[in-house]
Amino acid sequence: MDFFCFSEACLIADMVQHFVDAKLDFDTSYIYHDVNRAIQYVHRSGLVHRGILSDPPRYLVKNARVLHFLKMLKERGKKLFMLTNSPYYFVDGGMRFMFEESMGKNDSWRDLFDVVIAKANKPDFYTSEHPFRCYDTEKDTLAFSKVDTFIHNKIYYHGCLKSFLKITKWNGPEVIYFGDHLFSDLRGPSKAGWRTAAIIHELEEEINVQNQDSYRFEQAKFHIIQELLGRLHATVATSPRSEAYESLLVELNEERQKARSIMKKMFNKSFGATFLTDTGQESAFAYNIHQYADVYTSKPENFLLYQPEAWLHVPFDVKIMPHHVKVPASLFRSII
Repeated sequence: MDFFCFSEACLIADMVQHFVDAKLDFDTSYIYHDVNRAIQYVHRSGLVHRGILSDPPRYLVKNARVLHFLKMLKERGKKLFMLTNSPYYFVDGGMRFMFEESMGKNDSWRDLFDVVIAKANKPDFYTSEHPFRCYDTEKDTLAFSKVDTFIHNKIYYHGCLKSFLKITKWNGPEVIYFGDHLFSDLRGPSKAGWRTAAIIHELEEEINVQNQDSYRFEQAKFHIIQELLGRLHATVATSPRSEAYESLLVELNEERQKARSIMKKMFNKSFGATFLTDTGQESAFAYNIHQYADVYTSKPENFLLYQPEAWLHVPFDVKIMPHHVKVPASLFRSII
């Protein structure tokens, strides 16, 4: 599951709740399939794209630093490409809204990219053998001529990874692909040998929460209780369980659950932390980030803090996500 599933999950939950409240018979699989088809329809029909472009300030954020980041890469001789599932009219409208005020009158966002590919149909793009088609932005039509080279300032539709690599010769670790969708943007490129950068907008708020004293206090408390429970079980492993033991076990479990609940509410009150489960274990999302992302950050412009030639490295034996806060020993002593 990733953040694009939240709206779908909430809609499914609302539908189920409606049927439960109305005391109506229903099959949950029907609700899932109907909601999924409805979401696919509003995307493929263009309803979502047209709705966003009808009120860009409500959905899109202007960000001159992203533009600065892209320009910096171009000035350093980097090749840039855009690969999106959205149709060109939506990409063009969104990019012009976000960058128009920060660019010159005669400048175009398309000048930033060596290759622009729309309606790529990710993740199938990475495994299919669909041909590229050159798109006419004026006539809204696709050309019939074979695409065997990418021409700057042209727009291309569809295509596949195999053809992309053959045309560009951009192979393996020479390429880093930025994306915010776990399966459409990260898994395919990672398996193809590209480097991948996961953009996780919720990360910034999560790091802020983890660095608050109130969170660190509850985190330390949780780990102390875990340690005490382990010692308690070990102490009476070969002895009869007394009434005092049972009472202490209940009390410790209640305190542990209370600490979990408090920490969860510090994040998203409905879903909890992004990278951790309620039990403090690594979430499925975190596991997949480990698997498919070479680096992750809350926004692309954070890379402006580093030189383009910087080499980012994480030890292979790392057991936790790099941004997770380690509880200092001094905090344990202050609680005890």
